[in-house]
Amino acid sequence: MVDCSRNSVMNVEALRSLIPVLSKIGYTTLMLYTEDTYEVNGEPYFGYLRGRYSKAELKEIDRIAAASGVELVPCIQTLAHLRGIFRWKEYAGIRDTADILLADDERTYELIEHIFETLAECFTSRRVNIGMDEAHALGSGKYREIHGEVPRAEIMLKHLKRVNEIANKHGFNCSMWSDMFFYAAFGGTNFSDKEEEIPKEIVDNIPDNVTLIYWDYYSLDEENYAANIRSHLKLTDRLTFAGGVWSWVGLTPLNYYGIRAAKAAMAACRKNGVNEILTTVWGDGGGSCSPFSVLPALVHTAEYAKGNFDEKSIKRKFYEAVGVRYDDFIALDLPNFLSADQDETVKCNAAKYLLYNDFLTGVNDRAVKEGAGEIYADHARRLKKTEKHPEYGFIFKTLRLLSECLYYKADFGIVARKLYAAGDKAGMCEFIEKRCRPLKKKLERFYEAIRDYWYRLYKPYGFEVTDIRLGGLIYRLDDVTRRLIDYLDGKVLSVPELEEPILGDGKEPCRENELLLQNTWGAIATLNLL
Repeated sequence: MVDCSRNSVMNVEALRSLIPVLSKIGYTTLMLYTEDTYEVNGEPYFGYLRGRYSKAELKEIDRIAAASGVELVPCIQTLAHLRGIFRWKEYAGIRDTADILLADDERTYELIEHIFETLAECFTSRRVNIGMDEAHALGSGKYREIHGEVPRAEIMLKHLKRVNEIANKHGFNCSMWSDMFFYAAFGGTNFSDKEEEIPKEIVDNIPDNVTLIYWDYYSLDEENYAANIRSHLKLTDRLTFAGGVWSWVGLTPLNYYGIRAAKAAMAACRKNGVNEILTTVWGDGGGSCSPFSVLPALVHTAEYAKGNFDEKSIKRKFYEAVGVRYDDFIALDLPNFLSADQDETVKCNAAKYLLYNDFLTGVNDRAVKEGAGEIYADHARRLKKTEKHPEYGFIFKTLRLLSECLYYKADFGIVARKLYAAGDKAGMCEFIEKRCRPLKKKLERFYEAIRDYWYRLYKPYGFEVTDIRLGGLIYRLDDVTRRLIDYLDGKVLSVPELEEPILGDGKEPCRENELLLQNTWGAIATLNLL
């Protein structure tokens, strides 16, 4: 499953390249996760200006997939995760809460009817993932104003019945993410091995033709997955497991973590009779990580699912399918490594939080120490080895240039604060010449590379987000440089931001080289965006 809803909508030509590789690896199905990024009959505002797939494009992708023996399955949302459509007056009347459709409203079911009319026209497959995950605020907004307080599970089951009837009318069999059913069955708690008796009305109201998808990619513990599978099997024997390849933490993937999570999950699935596996390539936080970047985790997941846990064999199969040595390809993970011996059981996306960490008020300075950028010179050298590859070189080049930026950027605030505190104006002058000015040139080169990277992979819609983020970073560096020069020239007497210490997270003292997972751009870039 490739996420095509978080700024980046993969273009048809990129999918034309990806699908045969997936088939060669052993994947039999491709889902394009589209919240509102596809054309819907009679709904001109659905996906408007969001890079939605046209019906003609969906039909073409369906043909491309079929030619490689891959079934293209629609993966949509019919309840939550539809914040995008509520920008428009057209859908204001069917908004329950921020991103949730209003259940029990006929306009809602008219929209869903139009959706299934379109899917039936564009897809050969008659399987569909109808979403319905994370609708925790269901019934708490406009629905409650109209109907009063109604149990969430009751609303969910009634809505699912209507959606399933519409799907069946068009010949579709539904699958859906399991979390809302799981929470309803076990009193709103998180996934785990539950001993409680499941309310009969929950089990009895799961439609016979609906498959539940247990999604989980956060643990490295096989028994954790096994316990959750056992709990799910109390709900239904129609169960699919969905893992994830950790593509959603920035431009740089976490193959290393996704592989370990997949190893534990696939072992649990095999031992507990789960025979259908879905691998998700999410794009949270901007959708910038290419599905090609996570091929190491995709290959490992496929091989583990088949029962092959031999690393030498998997690496050989990787080279046969991808045409790049595994040990060279896995270098794409490097920009998230702050040391050569970094703990690979810890999730860390340093490449994102250090890139967007503010130059003067960077709270993520707490995660590194002076000299943190030195390792990025080594990362850049390793990435450069593969950037001439005809198919994947552009990905390596982009991350190589990112690493060159982080060579100058990683400890920028730490060094600037140290020089300022010491009153070392000569050192600050050298800092401007040897740090600020080279960094600007590197950022401009990185921007050009990521621009090329984006247009190779995605539709143009959504790149404005990268323009805003990187453009803002470059202009911010300009302003910081000017202010430091003004300080050196005596035009201003102080730089107040450099006089405030960077504190820990408020829960515990700051630790040196603290590994972080910070994925929300706004929270990384500034504390003043509310």
